[in-house]
Amino acid sequence: MKKNTFTFILLLFIGLVAGSLVGQLLVSVPALAFLTKSVDLSWQPKADLLVIKYDLQFQMKLNLISLVGLVAAFWIFRRL
Repeated sequence: MKKNTFTFILLLFIGLVAGSLVGQLLVSVPALAFLTKSVDLSWQPKADLLVIKYDLQFQMKLNLISLVGLVAAFWIFRRL
C-alpha cells in the first residue's frame, strides 16, 4: 500500500477521535482522572476585506488518552 498524505492525516484524525472516545469512557473512573483532564486549544482566524468577511473557529480538546491514540495512529501508519 502506498503511503500518502491523505492516509496519514486520516489515520491521525481517527487516532485522535478514538483516543477522545476512550477518554470520555474513562471519565467515571476516579483513579484515571489524570488521563482524562483535557486542555482546550482554539484558533479563530478572521478578516474583513471589505468585499468578503470571514470568521472561522477551530477548537480541539486534548487529553493524554487522545495523545496516546495519536501516537498509536502514527505507529500504525509507519507499519503500513
